[in-house]
Amino acid sequence: MTDNKSPEQASNSEKPWGGRFTEPTDAFVERFTASVGFDQRLYHHDITGSIAHATMLAAVGVLTNEERDTILEGLKAVKADIEAGTFQWSVSLEDVHMNIEARLTDRIGVTGKKLHTGRSRNDQVATDIRLYLRDEIDVIAEELKRLQAGLLNLAEREADTIMPGFTHLQTAQPVTFGHHLLAWYEMLVRDGERLQDCRKRVNVMPLGAAALAGTTYPIDRAMTAKLLGFDRASENSLDSVSDRDFAIEFCSFAALLMTHLSRFSEELVLWTCAQFDFIDLPDRFCTGSSIMPQKKNPDVPELVRGKTGRVNGHLISLLTLMKGQPLAYNKDNQEDKEPLFDTVDTVKGCLRAYADMVPAITAKADNMRVAAKRGFSTATDLADYLVKKGMPFRDAHEVVGRSVAFGVEQKRDLSDMTLAELQSFSGIISEDVFDVLTLEGSVQARDHLGGTAPTQVRAAVKRARNALKQG
Repeated sequence: MTDNKSPEQASNSEKPWGGRFTEPTDAFVERFTASVGFDQRLYHHDITGSIAHATMLAAVGVLTNEERDTILEGLKAVKADIEAGTFQWSVSLEDVHMNIEARLTDRIGVTGKKLHTGRSRNDQVATDIRLYLRDEIDVIAEELKRLQAGLLNLAEREADTIMPGFTHLQTAQPVTFGHHLLAWYEMLVRDGERLQDCRKRVNVMPLGAAALAGTTYPIDRAMTAKLLGFDRASENSLDSVSDRDFAIEFCSFAALLMTHLSRFSEELVLWTCAQFDFIDLPDRFCTGSSIMPQKKNPDVPELVRGKTGRVNGHLISLLTLMKGQPLAYNKDNQEDKEPLFDTVDTVKGCLRAYADMVPAITAKADNMRVAAKRGFSTATDLADYLVKKGMPFRDAHEVVGRSVAFGVEQKRDLSDMTLAELQSFSGIISEDVFDVLTLEGSVQARDHLGGTAPTQVRAAVKRARNALKQG
């Protein structure tokens, strides 16, 4: 059997394309050009595509029903060998497609050689990758929803918890922790929409394009597309075998998703440090120090933050891979798989980690509240109060600026000043000013769609849950 020979022993006569060649492939070149070490993960999709292809060939009369049945049973047996771990992958057979076809022919004889009628490895691999990516997109979409559901639960639980909102990482205005979490949720909503939009372009079947120009056999591409669950068959054979836009688009989605997870991670890392101390992460998502016994390091968020660069790199890799290629297929495209596969694995791992971790986050509400009182976070509320009393906004801005300067000098928040002190900056200030200078008054006043008021947070959670169920 071919699989029992080393790459150095294999001859070109054993390769499906070997008839043209007069000397064996150089042993190093054979190893250098082989992809079976990483593309064997496509075995399930390769066999699924071959089953559909053989079924279609029989329907149009290219294969007999008996040949079809023999091929289908043989493919199922090969799949069983792979899943049982008894299949020996051969570098000399280059890739997953030729390995499976060779094993099929070993099992069922000359009928196995008929399977490749009317197709090429070019349209075969393009189909396999689309089938693979479609399945992985569906898995990723479910993990994304699981993370979204966890965020919604946490946001609802912390709808009344007040924390400082930041711009430039400086205290700006008080918000609720629930509102902050819903900002993360909105990022993930856009990610989910991009993922589903990407899936539409993944779910187009290139099989039937053959090497680049189509085939002379009377194939029924609509039938094959239906068997494989594709929305439609591709329109142009040249584009079909050379297009990798769908992989680039997926990696673009992944880069944005990872950017969002990285931003979440940065905040979680900050919030767990002693200087913030806003939240606590469960021990099972953290590690310690080999030398400092007091340390509890937020390794999961840090690692997710680090993996973002890895995914961004894969996106650039695929863009660069495709930028100089003429039509149609080129061997360059073998380099599409490792960046794509690693992107899929990385995204799935990061989403799983976050979907498990987020629901277990504990908010330290007292610490958040103390931090929200620092930095004059209700200054804008005082300016709005003055405007509602009839003062032009720019004048109100000046008044509040002077009152803040006084507070800095006295080391006192606006809400801690006396009425007389506040009236020294403007005579229109009255006792009701303290209703807007409290943290609760500030967040509750922003009671509109998209605002931070607890009632709005709960309403937003309800809408989001309904949308998540429908999606």
